[in-house]
Amino acid sequence: MTHRARAAIAEADVVVGYVTYIKLVADLLEGKEVIRKGMTEELDRAVHALERAREGKKVALISSGDAGVYGMAGPTYEVLFQAGWTPESDVSVEVVPGASAINACAALVGAPLTHDFCSISLSDLLTPWPVIARRLDAVAASDFVVALYNPKSGRRTQQIVQAQALFLRHRRPDTPVAVVKSAYRRRERIEFTTLAHMSECEIGMLTTVLIGNSHTFIQHGLMVTPRGYANKYDLDEGGSTREGEKAGRSLSSGLLGWMAQLRADHAEGIDVAALAQQHRLPVDYIEAVLNTPEDAPETTTLTEEAEG
Repeated sequence: MTHRARAAIAEADVVVGYVTYIKLVADLLEGKEVIRKGMTEELDRAVHALERAREGKKVALISSGDAGVYGMAGPTYEVLFQAGWTPESDVSVEVVPGASAINACAALVGAPLTHDFCSISLSDLLTPWPVIARRLDAVAASDFVVALYNPKSGRRTQQIVQAQALFLRHRRPDTPVAVVKSAYRRRERIEFTTLAHMSECEIGMLTTVLIGNSHTFIQHGLMVTPRGYANKYDLDEGGSTREGEKAGRSLSSGLLGWMAQLRADHAEGIDVAALAQQHRLPVDYIEAVLNTPEDAPETTTLTEEAEG
């Protein structure tokens, strides 16, 4: 929990939440009105919170992780808007940031999120499975590190199997996977495995599954995704800049360099369809890039982003 989250609960007259979340903060609830709700009663929680706030109470509506990541912030705003609430109303609203499972689990297993990543919930209670499947297929093909939330429950047992099958269409079977249950809680459990054996692990509703990308590795019990420094620097030679690269500048295969090479290849007779297939990009995008006017050379400025 963040300091602000603890302070918000301490300031509250009323605390509303799912029964399991209420238990997690039981030591902070002395002297407060507590409203406990069940698993599927998210909207009801938000309605009760609004009712108490309109009575002049200060209300803490709690989530696990971060309230804005698969949490209560979204449903609460939906209830508020339905009730005619605006930011100028007499009920003020604060979304308090927290540590989502993707952050907590990543910290426990090493540094798997050092490059591009995303999260997908496998819960089909509110989202149609074809939507979830399309997202899984797209991120698997795009080589993101992926965190799977809500991977399995007593009733939902096949979603993780289907997710595994979709990933195996694009990823190697030996892709590293970390399965983390109850991160930083009493029954914490960490298991390292591979994509091929992912669905065989002990997985439930309190589990988050981290699937590495094509560069992720596990060494000395730590899961690490490289940031990409080896693309520019020779780490075996003391970190010297590789031939054709410049420190603090985009890669030679960055946008401008890639566009220049694309134009050169096209000028040599490689057609647009072949270029699209080579780079695994849409034909119309390749056409648009080839039709883009050439910009001035890239220059270094004081505001250029850092590599770290």
